[in-house]
Amino acid sequence: MAIAVIKSKIRKGDTVMVISGREAGKTGKVLSVNTGKGKVLVEKLNVVKRHTKPNQKNKQGGILEREAPLAISNVMYFDANLNKPVRLGIRVLEDGRRVRVSRPGGQAID
Repeated sequence: MAIAVIKSKIRKGDTVMVISGREAGKTGKVLSVNTGKGKVLVEKLNVVKRHTKPNQKNKQGGILEREAPLAISNVMYFDANLNKPVRLGIRVLEDGRRVRVSRPGGQAID
């Protein structure tokens, strides 16, 4: 069984805004992107509590809070210049490089 990889223009380190769900309207920095599952991990958003047993890494154990993945479809790139979430496009420059651009303004992001 083949795994469908979801194409996404969102990358690690981008600032994104959650557009639907419990955390809608909040912004955060992307910690990781999993295109195989179509998920993204956003810093300090979608925090869940995990009950963990003591182990070598975590001597204490107990109830820990950590971020849970969000669906890529539920986040949009947040443009600080426009102060709102925007769609992203791709533009090929004269030298052949591909850069991400903000859809409303057409300004290069990378």
